[in-house]
Amino acid sequence: MEARITQFFERYIRNAYFPEMHLTDIVEILIIAFLVYQLMIWIKNTKAWMLLKGILVLGVFIFLAYLFQMHTILWIVRNSLTVLATALIVVFQPELRRALEKLGERKYISVVMPFDSTKDKGRFSEDTVDGIIDASYIMGKAKTGALIVVEQAIRLTEYESTGIQLDCIVSSQVLINIFEHNTPLHDGAIIIRNDRIVSATCYLPLSDNMGLSKELGTRHRAAVGLSEVSDALVIVVSEETGYVSVAQGGVLDRNISREKLREYLEDIQNKRRDSHGILAKWKGRLSHEKKSDK
Repeated sequence: MEARITQFFERYIRNAYFPEMHLTDIVEILIIAFLVYQLMIWIKNTKAWMLLKGILVLGVFIFLAYLFQMHTILWIVRNSLTVLATALIVVFQPELRRALEKLGERKYISVVMPFDSTKDKGRFSEDTVDGIIDASYIMGKAKTGALIVVEQAIRLTEYESTGIQLDCIVSSQVLINIFEHNTPLHDGAIIIRNDRIVSATCYLPLSDNMGLSKELGTRHRAAVGLSEVSDALVIVVSEETGYVSVAQGGVLDRNISREKLREYLEDIQNKRRDSHGILAKWKGRLSHEKKSDK
């Protein structure tokens, strides 16, 4: 067996070709190491971590099969590589989709190529901010559970379609009435787009984050789950404690004050103003170029 181990290392390590190292090679290694580290941190608290450990165990088993020359197992592995690669894509499909969505929502992409149109990003008014804040803390004081989703750049059409379609202006009275106990629309989440409530009783994906506190119920896990797969701001009012919490980017900020919630909402306002400013400059530059061509 020692001879086989020596043969393995000579074949794959000692006899490998190592090119001359340059500064760009070192930078490239550091970038790859950083990306791998970020990937490991990202999937650590999800089901993908358990799947990855299973793959590592399978790899160790194949390595042992090579050492002990288990020809049947090695033949099966060689002829199953294509199927295994396809199976990995299917198994990790949710994680791959989340990674691509996170990459697509990066702000530098919208700066270089502003795909969004101004008609899709209406004004997020102060009345909407005040209505959301007032309703959240009034419901918190009464210990009325609520789940409020504030849509940003990523459209939540697939989750919007799971609920009941609405089209009404955001106000504290409307929000309180929707989440009142024993009313038809109180169960599930509402989705706010710009200054309108577009859907109620929506179903949201639950988070797979194993690091969340066991004290948190389904409402909080749904808030974190949606924030993991989109850039939405999700406000949660706890039915047990009356605490108002915010989920964004997969992170839950619990028991926040009115001032902190206002900061979250005003940050959305500022992002939209910046986006409109970039689009205006882009369109102005294009129109100027067209005039110059003429």
